[in-house]
Amino acid sequence: MRRNGKMKLGVMLWSLGYHEGAWLDPSVPANGGADIDYYAHLAALAEAAAFHFVFVPDSPSVIHEDYATIARVSRSAVLEPITLLSALSSRTQHIGLVGTATTTYHQPYHLARMFASLDHLSRGRAAWNIVTSGFKSEAANFGDKELPDHGSRYARAREFVEVVKGLWDTWEDDAFIRDKQTGIFADTTKLHVLNHRGDCLSVRGPLNIARPPQGYPVLVQAGASDTGIRFAAEVAEVVFTAAPSLELGKRYYATVKEKSRALGRDDQVLVMPGIVPIVGRTKQEASEKLKKLQSYTHIDVQIGTANRLLGSVTDLRSVNLDSLVPETLPETNFTKSRQNLLLDLAASHKLTWRQLIRMASDSLGHLMVVGTPDEIADVMVDAFDQHAADGFNVLPATFPDGLKDFIELVVPELRRRGKFRSRYSGQTLRENLGLERPLNQFTCRQV
Repeated sequence: MRRNGKMKLGVMLWSLGYHEGAWLDPSVPANGGADIDYYAHLAALAEAAAFHFVFVPDSPSVIHEDYATIARVSRSAVLEPITLLSALSSRTQHIGLVGTATTTYHQPYHLARMFASLDHLSRGRAAWNIVTSGFKSEAANFGDKELPDHGSRYARAREFVEVVKGLWDTWEDDAFIRDKQTGIFADTTKLHVLNHRGDCLSVRGPLNIARPPQGYPVLVQAGASDTGIRFAAEVAEVVFTAAPSLELGKRYYATVKEKSRALGRDDQVLVMPGIVPIVGRTKQEASEKLKKLQSYTHIDVQIGTANRLLGSVTDLRSVNLDSLVPETLPETNFTKSRQNLLLDLAASHKLTWRQLIRMASDSLGHLMVVGTPDEIADVMVDAFDQHAADGFNVLPATFPDGLKDFIELVVPELRRRGKFRSRYSGQTLRENLGLERPLNQFTCRQV
């Protein structure tokens, strides 16, 4: 896969916008997060701009713990990703559809079947964002008192992904011949029963749906801890990450590429950090947009968000907000990488708790660029040219206006510089991303 000088772009459809205060903005429809027409409109905007994919994040829980925060955030009323993307598959033609699903609280057969179905419905545009669960709130929804430990979650995830790929391969591409003359619907010589027995999972198979059009839906992952990076290098084809500075982005990019290269996969792994663009025709206009969003964000929401991102290991309501953030906090079993990232930022910039809490609320640890289209394009092109990114997962602060601003103001500047395409070049998401279609593992063994 050659970079060909052009970056990949996706957009995260997180409810009403990436900023915690988005839903209070007068331009944002407060009930949009439950409205298919709202999501279809956002997907249509991204598709018209030739974005590679839309991405729906998820947690099977109300992610905040305290009611003071829950009362003021919009994240507790969101649609389930695969259901939403299945609906969007009939309202779009070209754009990829990336859905999040956890390996900790699903079974492989369920997810293999659902993502295969989405790939068929969309004619080859599905992708699975593989997560291992990172929120304390998820465990009790599935009969557990606590999340399994970090290492155990990743051990299950590795086996889980291999099982899902095996299930997608249980029928060869041309197994369903549907011959009315002979009365033969399926050629069973092209059927392969998985019969998996592993440390975490036991799955017989076969899958009761044809092999996906893409072979496998594109595999996406966002590991940033040491364990997560190893997992991403092993299985991911697109890697999401938080890289709030160029140097952090270059370091992460080099690490992932080095580890994937050692596994013979470097040319099939795209690194796409998140970017929160606050776009204005002037720097002052952009700054005013951010200030307005900050004014909508209650301190309970800011503290609740920071507490969650830091792994729920300290009571931020009892700290002196004007004291410096300590260099270390108790280790978390939840979002380890995001805790480390925020602590590193606090140390390098000598941030107080108040400043870190505000930063976490604004960007959730991602790169936030507040400025003109030229300034935002400069940052993106610099990261791309210096091998800190193969593209970006765009996180508009508000919908729909934040996405419109990016498309109308930044995308033309990226195209003027020859860094982003103007149309789709392939039929499937794999083709548009420049990723190979995987061979069937069972037929490979026979050769």
